[in-house]
Amino acid sequence: MTFAHPKTPKFFTAESANACLPLVRAITADIVNMSRYLLDRRQRCDSLTRGRNTSAGDPYAQELAQVQQELAREEGKLREYERELSDLGVVLQSAPEGLVDFPALFDGRLVFLCWKYNEPEVLFWHERDAGFAGRQSLTADTAAGDAGPAEDDAFRGTS
Repeated sequence: MTFAHPKTPKFFTAESANACLPLVRAITADIVNMSRYLLDRRQRCDSLTRGRNTSAGDPYAQELAQVQQELAREEGKLREYERELSDLGVVLQSAPEGLVDFPALFDGRLVFLCWKYNEPEVLFWHERDAGFAGRQSLTADTAAGDAGPAEDDAFRGTS
């Protein structure tokens, strides 16, 4: 599941991203737990309703309707957590995995500092279209031998 980027991006440095990481980590923990719970509940609900006629005569129709209402409320809570990250200027890329991007500028172009739930700090970055699979270390040199964003003066701008 991919989420919309903030309307007016805030640009982070590695230092500013790591400075707000305690709050981002707490929100992301809620997101990961809630999204995994919801995925499990949806799968179980789908397996119970698959091929079932949930007409008024079905003794479980009312109970299934209650479960679906509960799921809708929980999905609302999940959207609120996602908004909290967006308000910080952070982009949630995957709720179940806890993948989060921090917009940054490197050589005048938009890149993302990349963090995954349970990593100790922001240690990676990727190009705008590379995603998680294209992550590169903030401390390692790029393939061309140039310094990565953490070591580039253009990257060290204010957040």
